[in-house]
Amino acid sequence: MGWPYFRYPFTSQTFIEDLNLDVSTSFVLVGQQNVLLAFGQYYQQKNKCHLARLIVNPIRRGEGIAATLIKALCKHGQLNLNVNDCSLFVYKNNLAAVSAYKKLGFKVAANTPENQSLSPLPENCVHMVK
Repeated sequence: MGWPYFRYPFTSQTFIEDLNLDVSTSFVLVGQQNVLLAFGQYYQQKNKCHLARLIVNPIRRGEGIAATLIKALCKHGQLNLNVNDCSLFVYKNNLAAVSAYKKLGFKVAANTPENQSLSPLPENCVHMVK
């Protein structure tokens, strides 16, 4: 299953289209010898810096790369968008990601009318805010 608004299975063309590069600011972390470490995006949603498409190279997980990426995205996004808070969506069963986000100060968002007005999400997806 693909992430909301990201077609799956994807082709090279649909992958590029679904990244929404024209409306999202993208970050890439690159290591030695130009090895891709992580990728992430942010955009403004409901007066928050919303993080999206957070991906860490599977062979480099557990090294703190996700924390580095998320901190950079939040800092840059909050400054660039002139907002105080950050948000993201995550699948409930992605326990490693949920744990990492909680360590960085994210909490599951309360079920408020504002949150209910967000685009329809899969049943097993939660909205987290910081």
